[in-house]
Amino acid sequence: MYAELLCQSAFSFLEGASHPQSLVEQAKALGHEAIGIADRNTVAGVVRAYVAAKAAGLRLLAGSRLVLEDAPDLVCYPSDRAAWARLCRLLSLGKAHAPKGECRLRFADVLAHAEGQIFIAVPPPVLDDAFTAWLRLATANLRGQLYVAAVRRYAPDDLERLTTLQNLAQASGLHLVAANDVLYHSATIRELQDVMRCIRHGCIIEQAGFLLEPHGERHLKSPAEMARLFYKFPGALSRQQEILQRLDFSLDQISYEYPDEPVPPGLTPDAHLANLVRSGAAWRYPAGVPEKVRALLDKELSIIAQLNYARYFLTVHDIVRYAREQKILCQGRGSAANSAVCYALGITAVDPAESDLLFERFVSAERGDPPDIDVDFEHERREEVIQYLYARYGRHRAAIAATVIHYRPRSAIREVAKVLGLPEATAAILAAQTWNPGDELWGADTLREAGLDPDEPRLKRALIIARDLVGLPRHLSQHVGGFVLTKGRLDESVPIGPAAMADRSFIEWDKDDIDALKMMKVDVLALGMLTCIRKCFALLGLHDLADIPLEDKATYDMLARGDSIGVFQVESRAQMNMLPRLRPQKFYDLVIEVAIVRPGPIQGDMVHPYLRRRQGKEAVSYPARTGGLPNELEEILAKTLGVPLFQEQAMKIAMVAAEFTPEEANGLRRAMATFRNLGTIDKFRTMMVGRMVRRGYEQGFAEACFRQIEGFGAYGFPESHAASFAKLVYVSAWLKCHHPAAFAAALINAQPMGFYPPAQI
Repeated sequence: MYAELLCQSAFSFLEGASHPQSLVEQAKALGHEAIGIADRNTVAGVVRAYVAAKAAGLRLLAGSRLVLEDAPDLVCYPSDRAAWARLCRLLSLGKAHAPKGECRLRFADVLAHAEGQIFIAVPPPVLDDAFTAWLRLATANLRGQLYVAAVRRYAPDDLERLTTLQNLAQASGLHLVAANDVLYHSATIRELQDVMRCIRHGCIIEQAGFLLEPHGERHLKSPAEMARLFYKFPGALSRQQEILQRLDFSLDQISYEYPDEPVPPGLTPDAHLANLVRSGAAWRYPAGVPEKVRALLDKELSIIAQLNYARYFLTVHDIVRYAREQKILCQGRGSAANSAVCYALGITAVDPAESDLLFERFVSAERGDPPDIDVDFEHERREEVIQYLYARYGRHRAAIAATVIHYRPRSAIREVAKVLGLPEATAAILAAQTWNPGDELWGADTLREAGLDPDEPRLKRALIIARDLVGLPRHLSQHVGGFVLTKGRLDESVPIGPAAMADRSFIEWDKDDIDALKMMKVDVLALGMLTCIRKCFALLGLHDLADIPLEDKATYDMLARGDSIGVFQVESRAQMNMLPRLRPQKFYDLVIEVAIVRPGPIQGDMVHPYLRRRQGKEAVSYPARTGGLPNELEEILAKTLGVPLFQEQAMKIAMVAAEFTPEEANGLRRAMATFRNLGTIDKFRTMMVGRMVRRGYEQGFAEACFRQIEGFGAYGFPESHAASFAKLVYVSAWLKCHHPAAFAAALINAQPMGFYPPAQI
């Protein structure tokens, strides 16, 4: 049995060259018993590895490779949950001492957080007196916790070096443990790692010299191959089992606890939430709460209580309350617009009872995903809300989620071309290419059209490497506003580091990692149009979005003429051209308008059929199976005249027409959400199209539906999100229609925002 304990993924930025998932999958294929992922001064990639390992049935060891200023690298694996907390606090300490993106640690810092850790020291290439002295020091301070990595260097004196290392270790009472110090999952991408090393050091490959690895062996190897390489050091292999038995930590043990929220004496969070909802409903419906709404609220509150989410809703209510007290305009958007509870609490501005939106698309007991409420605030004053959260929860219990900046085709080809010495003109041509999701990057025909020879050796080599680089993580940044809040110390679950912006901090995990560990976040977002509307309200003596009269004919007539400069979401040239064709006359038409000029409907060729049906030029029909089988899509597509326009409709078609299980549909939804890794939803193509065709749907319709899903993956608009934005479309259009001078002044005073410069406004 064998387990590779020294693996760096691509989250050792510009050092490792493989996704954590690829390392896990390769380890499973090679027959490894377990795999350890330990990136340089970070745990940013371990959740991805954890998800992949669970799917593969492989044990994951989550740790970090501590790169120290005054000692050799130490690979650190926590033996239990408390040790994981200490590792996270150690990494947080190192980040606090360094500029954003860096981590500065000394051996003394490690010793202060060493309890419960298992360390593997990575010896330097030359086993000098300094290493020998450090080994004695480390042994004295880490007795029983320290091992020494035995790594083949594939040099003529390799066996002699390992023998010397073994003698040094034994003299200090330590043991060797075999490892390959992996940087990439397969030998086939060794050249990618060389290029990434050059990018890191800012040099071209011809001048890299000793910066590059002297061999191409730092990939995962089979247990049999590792046994052959270490046949003279059998103890180094058997020592792995000792380490595996000592490590008892898994990310499963990170038990997320949401913060307690203050409630009146004698009330539970559920009871307090119910009281707030009832008073909010009375405010929303002064003439009396309709029975349909009352039933919706009772149903939603029941599900919220069942899933123990009341405290989360109380948090968001408190954030919105604070903003309103400070006269900061705000509005919830996204799937929260499906919720009557959110509407009653004043979080969202769209009545889901009128729009026929479904709460289950927001929170579902069957799906099990935590709620995720997005709230937009005025972009000039959002920072006040962010600092309120830090002040209320403390910086050790609140931080912004990360976002992973990946290599996109343009940045990838520019970097690779520079390293390989391609002419700048060639790099510029390649970087200027465009494509649709699912298309081959830099296909031969595209290259020929651009005047390039796809068979030219250096160009061919550059494109192979660039394609591999696309989608790999480049660095971490802070999410646009996703806050993670915890009851206990957040920095004992995940490291926290300073952001580039003053008084901001963010964790190392992104929204997908947070979802995988069932952690909750609140999105505190910025929207320039809210700043504009608030400034306009101040000029007119208005106070709230609800102050604007509904369904104003003059406003719709103005939009139908395409007169929409300055109006939220519909001021682009494409939207201005669409408005006279769609001719909105009621609120739901604006929901359609917001969603229709998007890559999903356009890529799925759904726009023109919808317009023809709306204009009476084509009969409304619903895609049906051949052979007279029952029509199962009419209910899904009735609101949009038989044409799928919204993300929810495309997903529902996958579940109904292609019979996706809830688990498969959730996988498709997640793949759509991670569109930036090109190709992540390709594996669903055959599954969806094939099943639909087998069930009697036309091949063309099935493929169009999947193309639409690919488009949604790029820039998808769920119906609830479109409805929230449509509210701001209407409000800004009403202000422009009835108070053009005040609206223009507000637009200018809210710059920078929108499509047009002040002179054009």
